[in-house]
Amino acid sequence: MPYVLLGVAVFGLITSTVFACIVLWAVPGYLRERRAALAALSARPGFTPPLSLFKPVRGTDPGLESYLESFFTQDYPEYEILFCARDAKDAGLDTARRVAARHSRIPVKFLSTGGQPDYINDKVISMEKMEAEAAHEIFVISDSDVRVSPDYLRAVALPFADPRVGGMCCLYRGVAAEGGLWARLEAAGMSVEMSSGVLAARAMEGMQFTLGPTMAFRRDTIRRMGGFKVTADYCADDFVLGNETWKLGQAVALSHHVIDHMVLHARFAGSLKHQVRWMKSTRFSRPLGHFGTALTFSMPFGLLAFAAAAWLGHLSWGLALFAFGVATRLALSIAVGRCVVRDPRWFSLLVLYPIRDLMGFCFWTASYLGRRILWRGRIYELLPGGKMRAAE
Repeated sequence: MPYVLLGVAVFGLITSTVFACIVLWAVPGYLRERRAALAALSARPGFTPPLSLFKPVRGTDPGLESYLESFFTQDYPEYEILFCARDAKDAGLDTARRVAARHSRIPVKFLSTGGQPDYINDKVISMEKMEAEAAHEIFVISDSDVRVSPDYLRAVALPFADPRVGGMCCLYRGVAAEGGLWARLEAAGMSVEMSSGVLAARAMEGMQFTLGPTMAFRRDTIRRMGGFKVTADYCADDFVLGNETWKLGQAVALSHHVIDHMVLHARFAGSLKHQVRWMKSTRFSRPLGHFGTALTFSMPFGLLAFAAAAWLGHLSWGLALFAFGVATRLALSIAVGRCVVRDPRWFSLLVLYPIRDLMGFCFWTASYLGRRILWRGRIYELLPGGKMRAAE
């Protein structure tokens, strides 16, 4: 039995190391693309088509006002911001109005849907409403829990200088908005684990998806895929929009620009529910890829190797295998957390990411314990292909 466990552990360490090598191989290419993009952006005025920025909101969270303000202070010649909520009296819209009042030069529209039609993913009707009111041909879609720098829109627009590009998205670094251990661990997962997965996927099969915190599309691309309504029954609407763009034969670009994704779940319970929900959504959207994700984690196999080797009386072997597993996580923390997403807390990632890697495996395991998720105060059942329905 201990030999079987040791064999499983060594196999897992090998596969997780292969994954780390793929990511480390992809990093230099991404950094070269970043340098080229920054050189292109240094030429002024550069490529600056007018943009329509979509901000669906629902309620308000601590810090929302400052996050929204960052979108009003862009170094960009012509853009509009459209806010939309289900209810015209939504607290998020009130916050947006306060911010907009301080920046009267930026065209802004405040919209509400009244909740009709009642899609499973009620964000979709907001997207349809904003599309109908948008004045420009490129839509930039950004979540409310995102903070950006003044050069954000220039970076988002740049990929569309290539007519083959139908959509784009940005990597993001996690920021624990209110501090706390659980929020910092979730942020570490965003900065390193998520970004590593994106770089590996792009290296192996190209970009066939987009990332929700920031994504952008041409109006014509959205119309050709059937409108935002194609995501009406899905939880992972960002994956669907990017995948539909790819199916149209258009390129999905991964920007050189990295944004701040604020982690709002400071307590363990909230962080746990959020991450398990995301894992379950991925399980149903990309079942084969999600199943293989188990082999990208290193720490559970390192711990198993230590235990199995100690059982066999080879404690030094166990320590060596465990240390090797830790080393691959530290390498990803530096290469991705420091060099790619430029997380200023990269040194703390060296401590937190190995722990987060173990937690990630636990969340992956939990994703197979049922198909129900709690999302925006309602319980849904996930269906094959990533669709969902209201739970009975």
